[in-house]
Amino acid sequence: MHTALFNTKQAAEFLGVSCAFLERDRCYTGRIRFIKVGSRAVRYRLDDLNQFIENQVRRSTSHVAVSL
Repeated sequence: MHTALFNTKQAAEFLGVSCAFLERDRCYTGRIRFIKVGSRAVRYRLDDLNQFIENQVRRSTSHVAVSL
């Protein structure tokens, strides 16, 4: 099985965010899964980037839950 891996710059371009956004996410929130290759290289799988996008889908900008 061959899975294409994106480096940070490629992943940022794919998501339309900055490299700094991904670096902060890795350090603080961990919302986007990534792979460490060796001691320093960070890579992202396409499936994980798409999963992050799917997790961002919202119906409202409100943070308040409304029960009907």
